[in-house]
Amino acid sequence: MKVSRKFKYGAHDVTIETGTVARQADGAVMVNMADTVVLVTAVGDNKDVAGRDFFPLTVNYQEKTYAAGKIPGGFFKREGRPSEKETLTSRLIDRPIRPLFPEGFQREVQVIATVLSMNPEIDPDIPAMLGASAALSLSGLPFLGPIGGARVGYKDGQYILNPTRTQLQESSLDLVVAGTKDAVLMVESSAKELSEEVMLGAVMFGHEQMQTAINEIKSLAAEAGQPKITWAPPVADAALTAAVTTVIPTLTEAYGIAEKQQRYARVAELKQQLVASLVTEGSTWTAAHIEAAFKKVEKKIVRGRIVAGKPRIDGRDTRTVRPISIQVGVLPRTHGSALFTRGETQALVVTTLGTGRDAQIIDALEGERKDPFMLHYNFPPYSVGETGFIGSPKRREIGHGRLARRGVEAVMPDMEKFPYVIRVVSEITESNGSSSMASVCGTSLSLMDAGVPTKAPVAGVAMGLIKEQDGFEVLTDILGDEDHLGDMDFKVAGTTGGVTALQMDIKIFGITREIMQKALAQARDGRLHILGEMGKVLKAPREKMSDWAPTIITMKIDPEKIREVIGKGGAVIRGITEETGATIDIENDGTVKIASVDGAAGRKAKERIELITADVEVGRIYEGKVVRLMDFGAFVAILPGRDGLVHISQISNDRVERVSDKLKEGDVVKVKVLEVDRQGRIRLSMRDVNEAA
Repeated sequence: MKVSRKFKYGAHDVTIETGTVARQADGAVMVNMADTVVLVTAVGDNKDVAGRDFFPLTVNYQEKTYAAGKIPGGFFKREGRPSEKETLTSRLIDRPIRPLFPEGFQREVQVIATVLSMNPEIDPDIPAMLGASAALSLSGLPFLGPIGGARVGYKDGQYILNPTRTQLQESSLDLVVAGTKDAVLMVESSAKELSEEVMLGAVMFGHEQMQTAINEIKSLAAEAGQPKITWAPPVADAALTAAVTTVIPTLTEAYGIAEKQQRYARVAELKQQLVASLVTEGSTWTAAHIEAAFKKVEKKIVRGRIVAGKPRIDGRDTRTVRPISIQVGVLPRTHGSALFTRGETQALVVTTLGTGRDAQIIDALEGERKDPFMLHYNFPPYSVGETGFIGSPKRREIGHGRLARRGVEAVMPDMEKFPYVIRVVSEITESNGSSSMASVCGTSLSLMDAGVPTKAPVAGVAMGLIKEQDGFEVLTDILGDEDHLGDMDFKVAGTTGGVTALQMDIKIFGITREIMQKALAQARDGRLHILGEMGKVLKAPREKMSDWAPTIITMKIDPEKIREVIGKGGAVIRGITEETGATIDIENDGTVKIASVDGAAGRKAKERIELITADVEVGRIYEGKVVRLMDFGAFVAILPGRDGLVHISQISNDRVERVSDKLKEGDVVKVKVLEVDRQGRIRLSMRDVNEAA
């Protein structure tokens, strides 16, 4: 039976419909937001799997090219591996719904969001998020939602709910927030150096406005939802809990070891000893049971010492940033490089400058475009002292790279002022907390080392939260353990002028405005401290670029003369490239970009193009080469591709019987332009040059 809800969401009408499509899924909805239509399904396994110690939730967001009336490129003419946009949107949906499944629920759940129709002005991510919330709420699974999701823009001091793609181009904020009726669960944003107050206001505005969607989804689920499945959380084993608590004294000592690898080794040793002592013949306890109970004790120890006001694992208080070490220009042949180390987290960040032809071509549903700025993040297994498979980037690497890019995007120069395509690669060589924020810092330094005229240095810091019934503590510059065992991951990047990126993931309910306000204020203090440390090494972009970076000369020519520069079959431009070694890119508007590592080669290529596109001036004397002899005169090339005729009577003051008596092919002679007729034919004289001399 078809059931639907329709409501106004910002300037758009949203319809959520169930009961028509994908009826064998546990929950399925079609979400239509201003003609962007997304089908979202949710299916859960109906049985528990023995020995499983994690929650296997999978979110797949996929875009079909027919949604935009397009046929896929490539040989197979069908959609292939997920694009970066699809991967990022899958993560965007996963992050707020994952914490809303109860602890101990370990049945497999899959959410699939498929874009079926696309209005280029409406990004499908918000409809897909609302659809995931609705499908899970209908499914009968123990989902503690529904959630809402909203995009927030900011222009002229006003917040905009769910702005269009065009509106976002003029907005100084692009923020996505998700949450339940009572709590914010996820924030992801990029901003143009906005204040902490404006950012917090945007989060609260989005949470307030999403209540409309949450209420409509609740109403839909009440009318058309499946009965709740029979599932109860596992009963705690009191005997096992008591047995594991015996390790608390020695485990507390282990968490007093500041060095990560030594601490991990000692904790692993204690865990192995405990498993060996409790998994005996006749015992019903397995290693998995003991490890799960051991993890709860770890969590209690780490959280308890912080709430009690004791020093953190590495001896810091809640506000101190770990020691920072910075080197720039560490790689001799790269265009820019920086090694940023904060505690036991380290990023080696390298900048490469290229020409327009190096830009990344993105074939998106809304249309094809070129991206002149790329930031790639790599997290090899050695960075955490492990072995592992090296392959294509995983969802986490793509997500962290995009967050770092958001952090620096607001300060990047316009291509008209700095005509380079820029690729930054962040190699994480050590990791113990917030490698994405280390990438932001390293990227800013690497760009400045390369001479990229960024508007201001950018730094990032990750904040954590420990919240208990009797209070909470916000932690600056969290360690990996504090991230895993804490309640919040709150990353803030920005300049001295304001916030450029904000990402927040919450693992618990009850994050208040007070907590977020404190986290933002504390993050600002941490960010300013890091910027101060960065400024001691490199305060501003270098004036001189690397000797190995290309020099780009930009010039303008008449668009009508582009074909003359290119030549028949590309012969002219190919000849200039081969002769000078420069790379030449010509745009349709007549903009020419000449790139070369050797500046002299670029200047020579520019001179050649100027000669080709120059207009022949009547009365001017040119030096040209004789290219062809005729009975009635000689043709002389005075400009590339421009020949003129010296009539036999204009060769000399003396009578000339035969042209070959005075000239031969290849001779370099000076000629004066007498006339350029309406057909573009050029009449030249050698005699007038001689008379002038």
